[in-house]
Amino acid sequence: MSEQVKSLIEQAWENRELIREKETQQAIEWVIEELDNGRLRCAEPVNEGWKVNDWVKKGVILYFPIRKMEVIETPPFEYHDKMALKTGYLEKGVRVVPPATARYGAFISPGVILMPSYVNIGAYVDSGTMVDTWATVGSCAQIGKDVHLSGGVGIGGVLEPVQAAPVIIEDGAFLGSRSIVVEGVRVGKEAVLGANVVLTGSSKIIDVTGSEPVEYKGYVPPRSVVIPGSIAKKFPAGEYHVPAALIIGQRKESTDKKTSLNDSLREFGVSV
Repeated sequence: MSEQVKSLIEQAWENRELIREKETQQAIEWVIEELDNGRLRCAEPVNEGWKVNDWVKKGVILYFPIRKMEVIETPPFEYHDKMALKTGYLEKGVRVVPPATARYGAFISPGVILMPSYVNIGAYVDSGTMVDTWATVGSCAQIGKDVHLSGGVGIGGVLEPVQAAPVIIEDGAFLGSRSIVVEGVRVGKEAVLGANVVLTGSSKIIDVTGSEPVEYKGYVPPRSVVIPGSIAKKFPAGEYHVPAALIIGQRKESTDKKTSLNDSLREFGVSV
């Protein structure tokens, strides 16, 4: 089924007139339903890396033009949008605190807690994860198991370019308040981001724990403890400091991950 759907999606991507055809619309709607149920993903883990399923992202983009604007009433709230909201949380085993909102086409695994927050279409949120107050999970973002997205965390979404990797937050990671991760950055397993850490595709992520700095871009190694920092950069008008992220230590191994996390935060004085 998926190969046939993939072919129809690819054809419609090259020729947008095809989205008028019933068979193409059914293929697009199948993609969104499979995303909603977690049987299909915009990106998936492969060995030690990740594979972007760009044809799935194309399906999400093609879903917009076949939808009509409508009023959605969830008293006392009212919305006016093309996309339906996700439903059936009781059966899915998901706790949702009003006015948390997730769009249909986002997968929310059993055991997830959504405080008043937002999860966009194409996103994948795995079991045991907390999406805290006013946190946002952007389109196609991949959030692992037992992740904590603290209050106000911003996880960027990406639909185009279709080959671009979404933001990936791997199992057990902890993101402190108001931290921002965008442009396909991957945060490794059990990493800790302190409050206000901002990571973009071009951000310098510098490990300062050794005798010489080690620089990363677009990737935070597993169990790293990261805080906001800055580096000097020369401009025509003079030298100024620009934002960077500093890896200041490693989260300790422990069978009790919560204890391990608390120890790491205390040891390095990380604000969350």
